[in-house]
Amino acid sequence: MPSIADIVREHGGAYVARFGPGLLPSHRRALADIAGCRTPAMGGHLLDCADCGHREYVYHSCRNRACPQCHQQRTEEWLAQRARELLPVRYHHLVLTLPAELREAARSRQQAVLGALMQAAAAAVQALARDPKYAGGRIGILAVLHTWTRALAWHPHVHCLVPGIALAPDREVLHPAERFLLPVRALSVIFRARMAASLRALEPPVQLPAAVWRKPWVAFAKPCVEGAEGVLQYLARYAFRGPLSDRRIVSTEGGQVTFRYTDSRTGESRTITVTGEEFLRRYLQHVLPKGFQRVRYYGLWSPSSRQTLRALQLLLAPSQPQSTLPALLAKSPRPVRPACCPRCGSAHWHLVGRFLPAAPCCPMSPTRGPPP
Repeated sequence: MPSIADIVREHGGAYVARFGPGLLPSHRRALADIAGCRTPAMGGHLLDCADCGHREYVYHSCRNRACPQCHQQRTEEWLAQRARELLPVRYHHLVLTLPAELREAARSRQQAVLGALMQAAAAAVQALARDPKYAGGRIGILAVLHTWTRALAWHPHVHCLVPGIALAPDREVLHPAERFLLPVRALSVIFRARMAASLRALEPPVQLPAAVWRKPWVAFAKPCVEGAEGVLQYLARYAFRGPLSDRRIVSTEGGQVTFRYTDSRTGESRTITVTGEEFLRRYLQHVLPKGFQRVRYYGLWSPSSRQTLRALQLLLAPSQPQSTLPALLAKSPRPVRPACCPRCGSAHWHLVGRFLPAAPCCPMSPTRGPPP
């Protein structure tokens, strides 16, 4: 089965040569890391079986956020941690989208504009939730930034998971209506105002086209009928890895890449074919700047509110049934090293040596054989 790493090895050199000095350091690093992931280029260790004598090289992962092969263990750990923080209440899924007129500014100034997008989205939700007509207090928000559509187009938007509970200023616990959390029209207006203020405060400020005031900004909200766990699993797939998995690659023949996606309007499975370089352009535009936090926590879910969150869990536990966590959330993370010999199954499986990362002559074409 073709993989994204195969595409990078085949077309990465031409892509780097084409864009040259204009290629962002984060994009250049992502190409090198994806190409070398789990190959001698990343180094590794040697395992030996004391019973059958089998030896196996285990290559290290690159741990780049854009790599589709990495972060399985980190994702499982994150899911287990978030599952322990869930409250036994109805949850709501909110999505706030940057309008098309501002997407080019977000592409060219990602650190500033995308950061402002996440802050404005959370601030708008929190401001409206404090209104006594709605939640009436402080709520919790888990926000995850997405920058892509299913066809890998540039489309910045923020997903928010919000529990249907609020903490009033007098510490009283309030339960908003299960089927309704916040009015999306009012949320859209507040979100637009907050985002506009943030963009004007940047240096240099971002110019706001007149068209952004003549249309409503997209804000979407619905209760999580399937439970918060389903939304968490959806967000976890993209929180620590790239926008596309290897399973969606159909073919890589004749310099063309064909990948599968689901049409969001019809729900039908479709395919799209682009050149190898165009595929890399679409993929790499979603590599965020170094240090940018794609996952952020606000309100009751902020790190400073751990004790308050735990107190709410204890308070609500007797009166509300705990949700049944799926096996994915409850299971322990996978061990990094295989526990037994893959040939004979013996547990006498020992680490006998480590080797440093190799220095391949072409960073886009590392080999997968034993280390030199």
